[in-house]
Amino acid sequence: MPAPASKTAPLRSFTEWVRQIFRFIIDPIARLLANSGLHPNLLTFSGFVGNGIGAIFLARGNFMWGGLIILLMGPIDALDGATARARGDLSPWGAFVDSIADRWSESVIMLGLLIHYANSTATQQTVLVLLALVGSLMVSYTRARAESLGFSANIGVLTRLERYLVLAPALIFGHPELALWVIAPLSNITAVQRILHVRR
Repeated sequence: MPAPASKTAPLRSFTEWVRQIFRFIIDPIARLLANSGLHPNLLTFSGFVGNGIGAIFLARGNFMWGGLIILLMGPIDALDGATARARGDLSPWGAFVDSIADRWSESVIMLGLLIHYANSTATQQTVLVLLALVGSLMVSYTRARAESLGFSANIGVLTRLERYLVLAPALIFGHPELALWVIAPLSNITAVQRILHVRR
């Protein structure tokens, strides 16, 4: 049975709004990378590896360096897609790889924090990391599942870009628990917002 036609008009997310604002920076860099022959999937993979390295620093309690590395990896999330467009190489496979890499990147960052807090026997922070991870994955899953059924669910108070903007500075300044107190509840609230949006 084919998926129904979209029941809700697409909404411009905060992420899309930010990318539109910074296109004057992103697009020239993307064209340069495309002209160099760099494949967008290599950028995607590099971002995942970089976040993994950042997570190792987090696991060791070095939040500043971990946060700086994760902050530097952020623009790659925009550049891989922009580079694919500049190459005229947009494909469902590239979008799929990018989405999967994003989930793994976010998960490995949380895993780094989880290892640190578990080793420090910080029960409250450990629970917060788990709640933040579940909420973050559910935000992505609710959107993907809604879109597979022909609905738009690109809404909510804390999408991936907002989570990144909350977490990276908190890590750099050595207080990831502050970011977790924001991400843990608001990411789960965002998932519920998307469920209710699709229901309407």
